[in-house]
Amino acid sequence: MIEKIEDVKLYINGEFVDATGKETFENINPFTNESINLVSKGDQADIEKAVTAAKDAFENGPWGSMKIKERMKYIERIADLIEEEAETIAHLESMDSGLPISQTRKMAARGAENFRFYSRMVQARMHGDAYQVDDEFINYTVYQPLGVVGLITPWNAPFMLLTWKVAPALATGNTVVLKPAELSPLSANILANVMQKAELPKGVFNVVHGFGETAGESLVKHPDVKAISFTGETTTGKRIIKNSADSLKKTSMELGGKSPLIVFEDADFENALDAAVWGIFSFNGERCTANSRVFVHKSLKEKFTEALKQRVQNIIVGDPKENDTEIGPLIDKGHFQKVTGYIELAKEEGCEVFQGSVPEQFSAGNYVPPTLLLNAKNDMRVCQEEIFGPVMAVIEFETEEEVVQMANDIDYGLAGYVWTSDIKRAHRVAQSIDSGMIWVNSQNVRDLRIPFGGMKASGIGREGGHFAIFEFYTEPKAIHVAISDHHIPKFGMKK
Repeated sequence: MIEKIEDVKLYINGEFVDATGKETFENINPFTNESINLVSKGDQADIEKAVTAAKDAFENGPWGSMKIKERMKYIERIADLIEEEAETIAHLESMDSGLPISQTRKMAARGAENFRFYSRMVQARMHGDAYQVDDEFINYTVYQPLGVVGLITPWNAPFMLLTWKVAPALATGNTVVLKPAELSPLSANILANVMQKAELPKGVFNVVHGFGETAGESLVKHPDVKAISFTGETTTGKRIIKNSADSLKKTSMELGGKSPLIVFEDADFENALDAAVWGIFSFNGERCTANSRVFVHKSLKEKFTEALKQRVQNIIVGDPKENDTEIGPLIDKGHFQKVTGYIELAKEEGCEVFQGSVPEQFSAGNYVPPTLLLNAKNDMRVCQEEIFGPVMAVIEFETEEEVVQMANDIDYGLAGYVWTSDIKRAHRVAQSIDSGMIWVNSQNVRDLRIPFGGMKASGIGREGGHFAIFEFYTEPKAIHVAISDHHIPKFGMKK
């Protein structure tokens, strides 16, 4: 059992240090709304120190020139250490974020696999192409690390998502400055401890805790940071892109979502029901790929709605530390107020609101019961704007053309889900929906080899698999070599 949580410091150049200004902020437990610990509040001066350390580690330290096999020994060691700390990670993650521990245990395991996957991927795939041109040239490509990369990570599933960025960044030979979400700082602190135990060379991995408008913005604007990978809300993503423009940084933006799940009349009813419920109420509903808009064919709507009501009443809302808890508290009071505000708006817009219940003993926490918005219309604000909580809008449709139009009639385009027994229709609809990722007759399962990202307001770029190592965390260089004498135009020769 974890009792006393030590205060969190910044991690710069291989050492845990106080912020330059000695300021701290409180880290609040969403279950009790009491203080867990204090966190050092980094700002521009601390970002400067971290970037300087990372740049020196890349240019003058061993990391930038290290042979791949040697670098992968560190990556594998990090994975081993994460596995050794998995139970501690799960408990701290649950305490910090309010996520049920049954889910944070899986996230800790995913964190280790993120490092192992990119170790395998880099060793197997990080090679270029070669093209011979007759007997005159051979042209080939190599992929080189960028240098210092800035990673800005979200507060939902923080450990899993920050390792998903850190692993490919380090495996490809970059050095890292991480600015984790201020609402969930414990995961990044654990990873910093792991890096220190793994004896990663100083400056290769750095963590600056703090707020977006100070630490985050300083990281984005720093001229020595070559790329920014960000996961978070769309408004912040737009600001990051603007602030990256002056130094022409590469950016990867995984932003918001309002993803459709479509249940046709010939769908496997029970599997579609399971997927719809899991897809919105897992992660406390705080997930970018959540199926927050569920479109149900008119012939199934009454039956499907009654089944949803039954499930919502049976979902276990409880203490996130308990193994059987299915929904815990939202991340903080501000987000709780945002989500409950949308539920009130749904009533004003004409929805019937159906909710589960929160036991009285959990009244101190930021609990929103699992919620259905019935009789919803796609043009309502609650169906167009990202709520990011355990709230599902149920929308009726009659034809394939109608539901595709409604699914696409939104600013977002991150994920989508199609349930039908008609394989032709499955492919047709999947290809018609404006989303970066579509699951057909499937829940939201991830394959790390496949690109992750969205269209429209859901982001720019893709990460995951070789898309991360070839398209974002490295730069391709084309090298042209003459292998025989060849004609070269002669300028400036007297005739």
